[in-house]
Amino acid sequence: MFENKKVIVIMPAYNAAKTLRQTYSEIPRHIVDEVILVDDFSTDETSALARELGISVFQHTQNLGYGANQKTCYFEAIKRGGDIIVMLHPDYQYSPKLISAMVAMIGSGHYDIALGSRILGNGALEGGMPLYKYISNRVLTAVENILLGSKLSEFHTGYRAWKAEVLNSIPINLCSNDFLFDNQMLAQAIYAGFRIGEISCPTKYFKEASSINFHRSVIYGLGVLLTAMEFRLNRMGVLRSKLFSFTKNSIDR
Repeated sequence: MFENKKVIVIMPAYNAAKTLRQTYSEIPRHIVDEVILVDDFSTDETSALARELGISVFQHTQNLGYGANQKTCYFEAIKRGGDIIVMLHPDYQYSPKLISAMVAMIGSGHYDIALGSRILGNGALEGGMPLYKYISNRVLTAVENILLGSKLSEFHTGYRAWKAEVLNSIPINLCSNDFLFDNQMLAQAIYAGFRIGEISCPTKYFKEASSINFHRSVIYGLGVLLTAMEFRLNRMGVLRSKLFSFTKNSIDR
């Protein structure tokens, strides 16, 4: 609990058995009420290990994709009464020790969303982010800030904390079931006018850390640009995109 608010950490997982224990061990349990892991049809012992650690586990019966995994994570967290929901990858790429700070940003009432940015500070390249990913991250973020009217240092972090109201107010079910989900979901939150804060977050790139290859990165980048254009055209009244045709608290689950 934080200020009488229930805190739930969600973990979208796929073949995370090698890093799950270490990730889980650093979660600040004095502030986190529950940890939920959704296993997207892993071929290793991810689910078994998660249950051994006392994590609430949900398993997909087939591999549905990163975005679909997150949808299950968020829906289950809301069902269980989470007031603040933190997404933490179980691959130990992001530091679980920053959960307390991210929760405080939301629990204090200052922000609705908190992002762990790899770009603030010097953490990205020092942590081993490939140069092409760093450059594309900066370029895509710059374009998105222009088209979305935002001032974020990074749109593409996988470390995020949400006020439950946000998840109840944006139609994440309309977002992609693949990696573009993260970007679309954040764009929806900006469209709805929610307040976003960022915190500098060191990151680690190593063999077991999840990452998409160059080909999928290109597809993701094109999808990001398309999403940003949809946002701007919808805002201008030129296009009516399902992704952005909503108002706060109008979502029928």
